[in-house]
Amino acid sequence: MIASPPTPTVSRALFASVFLIASCGLIYELVAGALASYLLGNSVTQFSLVIGTYLSAMGVGSWLSRHIERNLVVRFVEIEVAVALIGGFEAPLLYAGFAITPAFRPLLFSLVALVGVGVGLELPLLMRILEKHTSLKELIARALFLDYIGAFAAALIFPILLVPQLGLLRTSLVLGLVNAGVAYWTTWLFDLPPPVATRLRLISGGAVLALAAGLAGAAEMEARVDQALFADPVVYREATPFQKIVVTSNGHDTRLYLDGNLQFSALDEYRYHEALVHPALSLGHPRRVLVLGGGDGLAVREILKHRVEEVVLVDLDPAMTRLFSTRFADLNGDALLDPRVTVVNADAFSWLETSAEQFDAAIVDFPDPNDYALGKLYTTHFYRTLRARLAPGAAVAIQSTSPFYAANAYWCVVRTVEASGFSVYPYHQWVPAFGDWGFVLATLDGADVADLLAGKADFPRPLRSLEARSAAAMFVFGPDTLRPEGPINRLDNQVLVRLYEEDWHEMMGR
Repeated sequence: MIASPPTPTVSRALFASVFLIASCGLIYELVAGALASYLLGNSVTQFSLVIGTYLSAMGVGSWLSRHIERNLVVRFVEIEVAVALIGGFEAPLLYAGFAITPAFRPLLFSLVALVGVGVGLELPLLMRILEKHTSLKELIARALFLDYIGAFAAALIFPILLVPQLGLLRTSLVLGLVNAGVAYWTTWLFDLPPPVATRLRLISGGAVLALAAGLAGAAEMEARVDQALFADPVVYREATPFQKIVVTSNGHDTRLYLDGNLQFSALDEYRYHEALVHPALSLGHPRRVLVLGGGDGLAVREILKHRVEEVVLVDLDPAMTRLFSTRFADLNGDALLDPRVTVVNADAFSWLETSAEQFDAAIVDFPDPNDYALGKLYTTHFYRTLRARLAPGAAVAIQSTSPFYAANAYWCVVRTVEASGFSVYPYHQWVPAFGDWGFVLATLDGADVADLLAGKADFPRPLRSLEARSAAAMFVFGPDTLRPEGPINRLDNQVLVRLYEEDWHEMMGR
């Protein structure tokens, strides 16, 4: 069966299909990479493996296309429907698979490979259909141009529009609808025999209906899957351009998760935040305090217990600071609404490099360095840039992961801060939700820590977990957490991310 050669109108429609299937293919890949990073951690590794699998599978698909010699339009529609269903239901299947089966990775790479093979088959078939009406030179130039431009468009709209507005699950389903729509309209572009055209319209229309039904139930499906991933009821969830925010509450405890990682438990976060803030702010009576990260406002709440005049909070995600200025503001005592507090939503790395402000103290409260985007915030370059923003005698406190569970990573942070020109005083605190948790107190020349280390610090009262003697004890480490030798984390090596991953992998394997 040979379809009639495409007319100029049909050719334009098929070239538009090239653009759309290229965009959809890349977005399926981005959805898989983002979900793997969210559920498994280590975004660089997950994205690298997903991209490698997808591109290899595309190559396999392109190679297999040479075996399709007849009925090109029919085969194209069938492949397009398959890609629509597999790619469209990719995110729901991965969410559900993670919740109910330990075989998540085989499922992930099987889906990525199937989508890649399908996308790899699509373009060669379209080009062979179009070659009946277009010169080879024009065909290759236009098809590849639209293919690459489609991929670029996908790369733009995925983080800016699709994820913030739809989330990963709906994005997957919507793109499946686009592929199914391409399959359906293709059946009208050619003069196919009626039985064949009817069959293809039924399967492509059926795909549209199945994906539309999935989209209609996406909210409930996402809520169910999210709930399966967390022990307590999910009371808030939001996918932002930067991260996925989930808040759970069982009526007694509220917990914040970013990209699936616990950030605090309301039952014991005071132990963490009192330890993070008060040792540094007990030195020199600072007036202007800088907070980097900590968009939940809990560190700011502790800072405001001191006689400070101004607090500048720099946090990347406006959704975080908005959420903890409104719905969950009670957790931080409305700290972000205090007139002394200025909230800046910006990348801390870039903001420090462009700011000329000076501060008397700084609190650095970033998530753990489990990928390179976060790892750069624990480098000598970052700490030296921060040092330039500090007034003489200033002190800095840095969240630095666990000296017990991730000892090599923790002491790498200590060495890195030390190599950046600070006097360094490592310390730790027991936080039930996290275990033994580590911090670094870093001072510039002239900051006197003698009273703090001697148990004579002047803390605001009342605090729930800290007093002068217990604070001094935080600077003592037992034999199982003593400092090992190791490398320094620099911007050009990012060794900390590897150490962190190895430490936690080893701990989970015990």
